[in-house]
Amino acid sequence: MAMQTWLLFVVTVFFVSATPGPNMLLAMSHGIRYGLGGALPTLAGLLVALALVMAGSVAGLGAVLATSELLFSIVKYAGAAYLVWLGYQAWRAPVAEQAETSDAVAAGESSRGQRFRTGFLVAMSNPKAFVFFTALFPQFMRADVPQLPQLVVLSATFFVIEVSWQLVYAFGGARLKHWLTSPRRLRLMNRFAGGSFMAAGVALGTVSRA
Repeated sequence: MAMQTWLLFVVTVFFVSATPGPNMLLAMSHGIRYGLGGALPTLAGLLVALALVMAGSVAGLGAVLATSELLFSIVKYAGAAYLVWLGYQAWRAPVAEQAETSDAVAAGESSRGQRFRTGFLVAMSNPKAFVFFTALFPQFMRADVPQLPQLVVLSATFFVIEVSWQLVYAFGGARLKHWLTSPRRLRLMNRFAGGSFMAAGVALGTVSRA
């Protein structure tokens, strides 16, 4: 793979990953609620799912989802419903009278396993991601050289960039947490996060295979 091609891929993925989709919104909202350290299990769940999505795409699962209307619809609507439910939970989340709490207390509101599972399910809830990787990677690959090394380089590059952006969002959320010094501000943030997740779920439910 030529260096120029790889750099073009880096620039493309940099802006794609920066887009505040469901994964980044979750990283930010858990950074706000649990702090950066408390959000790490969530990020781990997001990244494990990302690795599985890329592996599945490389194995041809993206092509299967692109050709099977039934399979795509099942995954799509299940993912959309989960995002809407997650948004409803955030919208209805209770606001304590003392909004400025320590990270340790906030992290105790749910287990690390629960946060990992939430991150994993959110990242796995979008079937379009499988098709995305299947469509994206070939644009930066050469057919006249071995495919596996190219796929490894592209996957590792995407993974590193995604990790970096998730940390940025989680850290930004953790910093924003200190601004939330009143129940009113915290309630507004819950409404924003919940509305964003529900909007993402509705949008995902309208996605077509094309």
